[in-house]
Amino acid sequence: MTKVDIFSGFLGAGKTTLIKKLIADGYNGAKLVLIENEFGQIGIDGGFLKESGINITEMNSGCICCSLVGDFGTALQDVIEQFAPDRILIEPSGVGKLSDVVAAVKRVEGTEICGTVTVIDASKCRIYLKNFKEFYENQIKYAGTIILSRTGNISQEKLDQAIALIREINDHSQIITTPWDDLSGVQILKAIEEPLTAADMAAALLEAEQHELEHAHHHHEHGEDCECEECKHHHHHDDDDDDDDDDEHEHHHHHDHDDDHDEHEHHHHHDHDDDDDDDEHHHHHHHDHHADEVFDSIGFETSKRFTKEQIEDALKALDDTEKYGMILRSKGIVAGEDGSWIHFDFVPEETEVRTGSSDVTGKIVVIGSKVNKNAVKELFGV
Repeated sequence: MTKVDIFSGFLGAGKTTLIKKLIADGYNGAKLVLIENEFGQIGIDGGFLKESGINITEMNSGCICCSLVGDFGTALQDVIEQFAPDRILIEPSGVGKLSDVVAAVKRVEGTEICGTVTVIDASKCRIYLKNFKEFYENQIKYAGTIILSRTGNISQEKLDQAIALIREINDHSQIITTPWDDLSGVQILKAIEEPLTAADMAAALLEAEQHELEHAHHHHEHGEDCECEECKHHHHHDDDDDDDDDDEHEHHHHHDHDDDHDEHEHHHHHDHDDDDDDDEHHHHHHHDHHADEVFDSIGFETSKRFTKEQIEDALKALDDTEKYGMILRSKGIVAGEDGSWIHFDFVPEETEVRTGSSDVTGKIVVIGSKVNKNAVKELFGV
C-alpha cells in the first residue's frame, strides 16, 4: 500500500510552506511524490518546491472534483507505477473541497490515507469562514489534523476566537496552535499520522462517501453527465461571498465591477450585518457549488523583467478591491532586472517577495472572487 497524505487549506494558508518544512525535516529520506492541483491553468508551487529534490506532478486543468475524478485516479496510478514512492503528498487547490479529494483517493486501489491535514491562517479564519463558508467549512470538517498558521502574529484573543470557530465545525480533530518555527517537522508529522482513533477516522471517511453519493445524486436529478463545467451553466447563484468582517477589510467591499462581470452585478450586494451567514445558508442550501462557480483566476507567462520594488508595488495594489476584485491569493516567479529571479506570495494585506531559483519563463497567478482580469494584466504590464 502506498501511503497518502492530503494537505488541504484555503488560498494562501501556507500549505506549500508546511510541505517544504516536512520534506526538509519530517519525512527524512522517504521517497516522495507531490501531486499539485492548482486552481487555474498555470502551476506555480512546483517551481517553489523544486529545490526540495522531489518528483512533482501538477494538475492545472481544474479542481479534484466530479469532472476530474477519472483523470485524478489515473494520475495517481501513474505516479505509483512510475515512481514507486513511499509516500504521495497531495496538495489540492486552495478552493477545493477536502471531502472530494478524500473520496477520490479512496477509489484508487493500493493507496492508504495516512493524514488529512487542513492548514488555516489563524488571522483570517473568521473572515474566510463568513465569506466562503461552503468551501471553508468542508476543509475544516473533514480534517484529521488542523494546523494553524501565523499564530505568532496575532493576539491571544484572536487565536482563541479562531479555535472556537473551528471547534463549532470540528470538535474532535487535533489543532496545532504552536508557531511552526517552534516545532520540528518530525513533531508535526507525528501529529498528522496519529490524529484520530480508528473509529473516528472510519466515521469521517464514511461521511465523505455519503457526501459523494449525495453529490452524484444531485447530478442525476438534473440529467447531467457529472461534469462541473456542465453543472455550472445550469445553475444561477447568489454570491454573498464578498461580505466581510465588520472589523477587517471593511473598506474594500462596497463595489460592483464594470469590466468583466457586468452580467453578475445584480447578484452581489455587500451587507455587513450579522445576518450574512443566514443569508448565505439560504443561498447555498439547495446547490452544492463548485469552485469555478464562485472563484476566478488568471494566470499568464511573461518574459518581462521586474525589480523587487515593482513587484512589491503591484502586490500592494491588489488590496484595492474596487479596481481588481476580491483578490485572495497571488503568487509568481519572474525574472529580475539584475539577473536574479523573484519569487512572491500575496494574501490580503500581506506580501512576501524574495529571491529564488530560476524557471523556464516568468509565471504569475492571481486568484479571487470577481477578478477584474484586464486590470490585473495591466497592473503587471502584460
